Amino acid sequence: MPELVRVLIVDDDPLVRSALTMMLDGAPGIEVAAAVADGDEVPAALDRHAADVVLMDLRMPRVDGIAATRRARARPQPPEVVVLTTFDTDEHVVRALRAGASGFLLKDTPPERLVEAIRRVAAGDPILSPAVTRRLMTRVAADAAGYERARAQLAAVSPRERDVAVGVAQGRTNAEIAAELGMSVATVKAHLTHIMTKLDLDNRTQVAMLVHDAGLV
Repeated sequence: MPELVRVLIVDDDPLVRSALTMMLDGAPGIEVAAAVADGDEVPAALDRHAADVVLMDLRMPRVDGIAATRRARARPQPPEVVVLTTFDTDEHVVRALRAGASGFLLKDTPPERLVEAIRRVAAGDPILSPAVTRRLMTRVAADAAGYERARAQLAAVSPRERDVAVGVAQGRTNAEIAAELGMSVATVKAHLTHIMTKLDLDNRTQVAMLVHDAGLV
């Protein structure tokens, strides 16, 4: 985790931008690099400011959070993206995760949880609001076509890599997966790298989504 986590806020509501800026600037080790009002402003903001984490609204008038997330994650040194949403059943949330977001939280998340989420995402851990995640994952897993596609994709990884992927989908840390499977943390990280390379995935969240699609959790 960087000593100072720089955050870019993207939200079309000026009151939300102001409240988030005030809250996060007062948190130790976090600095708001910039705050913009629409997804179309994200590329220029990231060019000007070396943000580590982007807090991304989903519904914006010109470029929505899904497209903005995809563009941000396609950069050479992409920031992590956490989607903030008001709607816990919005189909756009699933699409945002598939676009490369490291997770999502509801906008009524308590300030201390949001600060913790930013720090964890900056350290490489995905953040998924538990109640919302259960509902979304259940819907995705119920998609029979998605189930078959996910099973076929996971056939490309080794049995040990599959065990690691299941651990990720269960929300375990690298250390917890290592302890459960009797391997070192470095080996877990190596397996994760191989999994993401073989399956053309960007982050742990997408690994977890694929495992849930396959009905393994």
